[in-house]
Amino acid sequence: MARKFKDLTEREILALAIASEEEDGRVYADFADGLRETFPATAKLFEDMREEESQHRASLIETYRARFGEHIPLLRREDVKGFVKRRPYWLTRPLKIADVRKQAELMEVETTRFYERAIQQVTDAGIRKLLGDLAESERKHATAAEALGEGISPDVKKTEEDAQRRLFVLQIVQPGLAGLMDGSVSTLAPVFAAAFATKSSHDAFVVGLAASIGAGISMAFAEALSDDGSLTGRGRPLLRGAVTGLMTAAGGIGHTLPFLLKDFHAAFVAAVIIVAVELATIAWIRNRYMDTPLLSAAFQVVVGGVLVFITGIWIGSS
Repeated sequence: MARKFKDLTEREILALAIASEEEDGRVYADFADGLRETFPATAKLFEDMREEESQHRASLIETYRARFGEHIPLLRREDVKGFVKRRPYWLTRPLKIADVRKQAELMEVETTRFYERAIQQVTDAGIRKLLGDLAESERKHATAAEALGEGISPDVKKTEEDAQRRLFVLQIVQPGLAGLMDGSVSTLAPVFAAAFATKSSHDAFVVGLAASIGAGISMAFAEALSDDGSLTGRGRPLLRGAVTGLMTAAGGIGHTLPFLLKDFHAAFVAAVIIVAVELATIAWIRNRYMDTPLLSAAFQVVVGGVLVFITGIWIGSS
């Protein structure tokens, strides 16, 4: 059973503070380790914060030994009611710098409140002074955490922002774009072949739905099993697979939904319009995130899409 904070003794409060400072220091060390390769300047800031937490812990241990002896009871955050449960961002690779900075700010605010409450329960003058000094130090940390990154030079910050953008493109945009292109283009032939072969909106819808979902499942497994991301930096395979699979299915279902209309000709016209929107979207994404010139991206996508579209109509009409 978790203890209530107001029921803790001075000895237990110091023990909890020691464990908390150790935990925070290790979290900051994990943040620094996870950011060092891509965001070295921010990693250095977390290394400095880790060192300060280590100094706080040393001061707490020195005071504890002088007051209560060598044995420090094991008392952790989860053993006391009132502490906010922290999401283990430090276990994620690659780390998202925005999440890390926000987590650091929350950690320092929580620690400041802990020391402020602890002072109210402690009567020993020496311990009160130490806790007050640590509370003031944590308030400064909270301010520094809130402005984390502002102390980095503009050039370094731009480099880190560029690195963050590259990670986003590598881990989200690329697999999503691959799925959208596959779903939008590869399903054109079966959908429109079925439509022209049967002249039935229902049959075209069924074929399109099956092709879209099947392609989504296939692409999801192919992407997830392609590599584990440890060497390429492409992130977690499950995430990439999910993004690719969902975008593949969405790309195919987009021009399949119009065939829910019973009027075949109206459904066909709506499907063609949606195909044009899908191809334009793909061209825009390639231009926006892949640095492909817009005209070149549009030409590549449109030519491929039109060829597949014509193939589907030709096969369906034969």
